[in-house]
Amino acid sequence: MDLLSPAASTAATYELRYAPVCPDGRCVSVPCDAQGRVSLDALSERELANYLFARALVGRDLRAPEVVARA
Repeated sequence: MDLLSPAASTAATYELRYAPVCPDGRCVSVPCDAQGRVSLDALSERELANYLFARALVGRDLRAPEVVARA
């Protein structure tokens, strides 16, 4: 698996965004590169937990992720 280096993730200009299926749900986003690759080693414990949680809920509570430029 080709992942970002930890240093590259801190300067990431993109994020992988999981939008909620329901309009009142929460969006989950994590830093990534332009191809949507996430450096797991560079994430904080909370970001990692949110990322893994979001991946598990795709199709149920969250939509498939999109790569978007960070605001």
